[in-house]
Amino acid sequence: MRKLFALLTTLLVLTFFSQEKEKPLVLHLKIDDVIDPRTNRYSELGLEKAEEIDADYVILELDTYGGALNDADDIRTRILNFDRPIYTFINKDAASAGALISIACDSIYMAKGSSIGAATVVTQDGAAAPDKYQSYMRSIMRSTAEAKGRNPRMAEAMVDEDIDLDSIATEGKILTLSTSEAIKYGFCEAEVNDIDDIMQRSGVEEYELKEFNLGTTEKIISLFLNPFVSGILILIIIGGIYFELQTPGVGFPILASIVAIILYFVPNYLNGLAANWEIIMFIVGIILIAVEVFVIPGFGVAGVLGLICTIGSLVLVMLNNDMFDFSFVGADQIFISVATVLAGMLGAIVIMFFGGARLLNSNVFKRIALQEVQEGSQGYTSTFYKEKSLVGKNGKTYTRLRPSGRIEIDGEIYDAFTRGNFIDEGAEIVVVSDEGTSLKVKEVDS
Repeated sequence: MRKLFALLTTLLVLTFFSQEKEKPLVLHLKIDDVIDPRTNRYSELGLEKAEEIDADYVILELDTYGGALNDADDIRTRILNFDRPIYTFINKDAASAGALISIACDSIYMAKGSSIGAATVVTQDGAAAPDKYQSYMRSIMRSTAEAKGRNPRMAEAMVDEDIDLDSIATEGKILTLSTSEAIKYGFCEAEVNDIDDIMQRSGVEEYELKEFNLGTTEKIISLFLNPFVSGILILIIIGGIYFELQTPGVGFPILASIVAIILYFVPNYLNGLAANWEIIMFIVGIILIAVEVFVIPGFGVAGVLGLICTIGSLVLVMLNNDMFDFSFVGADQIFISVATVLAGMLGAIVIMFFGGARLLNSNVFKRIALQEVQEGSQGYTSTFYKEKSLVGKNGKTYTRLRPSGRIEIDGEIYDAFTRGNFIDEGAEIVVVSDEGTSLKVKEVDS
């Protein structure tokens, strides 16, 4: 009797848990745009979400004519390394980079009238890319097809028009398969209408479907990738640095500039546009400009190189180039990037000339900057040389003045500057003003 009771109890417990078992969880990702750093980032976040919610299946819905090879390769690798089933639902087109991504998935399903193939690598103007890119694309198409048990020769024929597959793809034509052809040659499991069809064909009658959408943070990051917003950030970067140099110690302008730099570079970095070397290039440019301003005043090699590095970095960060290789960067993208940077700089220059005076007289500025006049009668002084005036003293330049440097008077070394002209080392000079921390001098006429 006890054994019968234990058996019945076990059966009841098993029945209860089987009824309470959760339905399989399916995460739906959708890429219906060109393959670029944004879709690369989207797929990365999507698969991370799948792991986070412990999804049983991932459905990647595709409708794309392709895009950047490097981003497609990243997505392909990510899919191959994913440890749960990923099904592609080709809803119209999976061309070029889209074909590569599809082949990497565990199963391929296609809507009526869809196609897959045409994976020849092309440049932005539509011309075939150099053979090194075609060779690489052939190789990863072949290896990906092999990894998923698909015909590697047919995968190569989607890239190389010289491959002859008899009646499937004649020599001189890139292979593109319709839905029925893809089913016939093992590149598609079935023709379907929607995700429900896919899951039923996979033997899953009941399931929970979750749509993957970018979170608020990612949407904000995308906002800062807008060229108009990027132009405003560049304006703040340049304007903030300028006003900080005009009013040292205030802090607010340089803080605004630093925040703008972060908002400019971080979104581009997260989306795969800003490479480490481009960020380093910007930092080097700022350092060179600072050296030109504070260490070797004038406008020499350091200043020119600093401007080239800084402006060049701001432009390159917006372009999906590969170490100055612009094969897959369109002329329109280059134009937008250059125009954005120039517009931001022009806006900053306009603000410098027309907004500077208003800023200095604004109520906000008066709250953070000293407005009172510090009279000499009250004990204030603007000179370091109140013990003895050096005005009219003669000496010689200890270093070259361009326009600042050092001079020697009666065996003592002093900081000095000119009205803007350069004076060679060892030249005779006379002090014309000793207000402040440096002496203003001019060259003695010979």
